[in-house]
Amino acid sequence: MTPRTSAQGRSTAIDTATTSVEDYAKTIYGLAEWDGASVTASALAKTLGVSNPSVSLMMRKMSELGLVEHRPYAPLALTDAGRQLALAMVRRHRLIETWLVRELGYGWEEVHEEAERLEHAVSETFVNRLDVRLGHPRVDPHGDPIPGPDLQLDYPETQLLCRVPASVQVRLEQVDDAVPDALSTLDAHGVPLGAQVTVAATADGAVVLTTGGTGGKTSSEASAAEAGHSPASASIRLPHEVAHAMRVSVVH
Repeated sequence: MTPRTSAQGRSTAIDTATTSVEDYAKTIYGLAEWDGASVTASALAKTLGVSNPSVSLMMRKMSELGLVEHRPYAPLALTDAGRQLALAMVRRHRLIETWLVRELGYGWEEVHEEAERLEHAVSETFVNRLDVRLGHPRVDPHGDPIPGPDLQLDYPETQLLCRVPASVQVRLEQVDDAVPDALSTLDAHGVPLGAQVTVAATADGAVVLTTGGTGGKTSSEASAAEAGHSPASASIRLPHEVAHAMRVSVVH
């Protein structure tokens, strides 16, 4: 069977890129997205659920296509062409996730796998019209920036929640959708993206948050405030792996 390419039903930066090449490019970009961390072949293999030899073979192929800088034992890095391909795939993935949540009633914990399937089946025309339909959203349901049609995007100044000292008020900006416990914990406590909370205590990477009171309000708290009620503060204890999956900005 001939691998499906971007020229067969859709358009991305590299017309000869197969779905596997697109997935690799997007994943390399995602692993270094927020902190600019070095991406190793082992980390890429673990994220994609493939073997190290499979990654090596793909890196050689992508190097021949001019998409990665492939040097033995060195971190993986996308070329300018590889970054353009990755951003094109990031754009369609995050717009589809946003569409699924806003208009089809999906939960934010459900959309990643669905978007993974759909992103390879839609055309660039569909992606651009979806962007217009959604009002050109700047972030997806998890707080990750969505590239514009020119593939430019902006990141807020953030830090990992597990690194914020006690007694600091923060705004929840992004949640790693690869950590289901982070999504379910926020859901369980009714804390949406954009909520302002206070870091009450930290210990060995674990974090205790307080909501309500003088902090930011969830939608339910805002409704209570408008009705003349003062919502009680609530405490949420997050283990290190969950706090590490959340990015926040400091409220000044």
